Amino acid sequence: MKSAMKFEMMYQSRNLSSKIVMEYMKNNKKGLKTFNKVKFLQNLKHCRFKVGYYDKNKDPIYTEIDNVVRFDTDFFIKNMKCYTVAEDKNTHLGVRYIVLKENDLAKEMNSLRIKIIGYLVFSFILMGAVGYFLGRLFLQPVREQIESLDKFISDTTHELNTPISAILMTIQSLKDVEPKKMKRLEASAKRLSTMYGSLTYRLERGVEPSEDLCLANIIKERVEFIKELIESKRLSVKVDVDATEIYMPKRSVYRLVDNLLSNAVKYSDVGDGICVTLKNNVLKVKDTGIGIDEKVQEDIFRRYYRANDERGGFGIGLNIVLSICKKYKIKLDLESKKDMGSTFILTFHKIKGK
Repeated sequence: MKSAMKFEMMYQSRNLSSKIVMEYMKNNKKGLKTFNKVKFLQNLKHCRFKVGYYDKNKDPIYTEIDNVVRFDTDFFIKNMKCYTVAEDKNTHLGVRYIVLKENDLAKEMNSLRIKIIGYLVFSFILMGAVGYFLGRLFLQPVREQIESLDKFISDTTHELNTPISAILMTIQSLKDVEPKKMKRLEASAKRLSTMYGSLTYRLERGVEPSEDLCLANIIKERVEFIKELIESKRLSVKVDVDATEIYMPKRSVYRLVDNLLSNAVKYSDVGDGICVTLKNNVLKVKDTGIGIDEKVQEDIFRRYYRANDERGGFGIGLNIVLSICKKYKIKLDLESKKDMGSTFILTFHKIKGK
């Protein structure tokens, strides 16, 4: 734009210079001494630019321009206004310098900026709209498959409830069965029950009512529930909990505790120990198992991520723990080193007035 402005202004200044030369030659032949050059310059037809005519001393003969600061260059810009200077060394009609001034450069530059920004915004909106509709079009089959898979998993999971319940009831009624086999059978059934609870919690997204609960009693109850599973791996369990009241849905607390205990049992080796403490609204579930490498500690809370393929599981337990902690504003921390065990730390908010 500046380059185009420069060439236009220089072209117009040359045209004015040519007209002045022609008028000088015309009046020189006629010898008219009464020629009024100021009036001629004032009436001289020129372009859209403001014009100024100056003598060899750079004094104005006639000008529409205030404060021309430079005569030593043919083009310059000051305060976003363009100036061009054409010099006639022969000084026809006393005019040595013709100066043109353009006032609209800043306005045109701003107009150009607005147009560019407008076109960019329009382009982004257009591309976003096209991308959105194309994304919906191409992802529709994927979305349908995911919904179908979720429905299948949900239906299948619900179908598991009946046989799991039947197995647990049958175990309680069995007699004259070797105790070791009974414990193994009961541990397996309860492990299935815990897995079923996690799956249904993930798939069912209904609103649960919160209630006042004693977290210590729930911890003792859930440790007792998986007693056979703990004994099957010959783990030592230490439970040291203080009475602590929380305000949460009971099912969410069950899933929280069950998944932490199940994770501790799953990743402990035979003969290891588990320690569960609850002091000052801080729950710690510590095991002396295989531990977690620092590189993957952030990943273990992702859904379907499994840190160890040999230990089984669906990779949803810790993701459920994280989602419950986020939902009920429970601070979740992890301390772990590879081959040195893990400690999951949950800090609950105190109930006002308790």
